[in-house]
Amino acid sequence: MLAEGGWPAVTTRAVAERAGTNVGLIHYHFGGLPGLHEAVAHKAGREIVGSVVDALVAAPDAPAALGAVRALVPATTGDGQRVRLAVEVMAGSLRDPMLGTVLRQELRTARERIGARLAELYPSWSEGRRAGAATVLVALVDGLLLHRLLDTALPVDEALTALGDLLGDRP
Repeated sequence: MLAEGGWPAVTTRAVAERAGTNVGLIHYHFGGLPGLHEAVAHKAGREIVGSVVDALVAAPDAPAALGAVRALVPATTGDGQRVRLAVEVMAGSLRDPMLGTVLRQELRTARERIGARLAELYPSWSEGRRAGAATVLVALVDGLLLHRLLDTALPVDEALTALGDLLGDRP
């Protein structure tokens, strides 16, 4: 519903109708519209960020992670519903402090998961270095997705190849 009509479409009445239940049950379960919006933001954040993080933490090494990002950027930006969902979550987080808190937490969780994977791959790195690298990786993916949304001709492959060259991860 969020991807279909934005935050104004996500009402307790509309959700109850879509779920085939009554409005009272939605109010009881979520504590009203603010709680419903918070739950939707959590689910949307996990859907948007989670799949990208899952691919990154599943990568056995840095070249494979770059390959995952190479595949994810066009796939993610080519999915109209996912794009609308991401835009609505971002716009909502800028307007509503509670939604901003939810998005910040989802991004923090993403950085923590990536940091944990980096600890496995690079055990000699300090916690600060892992946190810094995780921050850069999340920002990189986020930035590539945003730029690709704005410019479908963005040379993602070339950018990631150049990054691999800079990191010395090319064979």
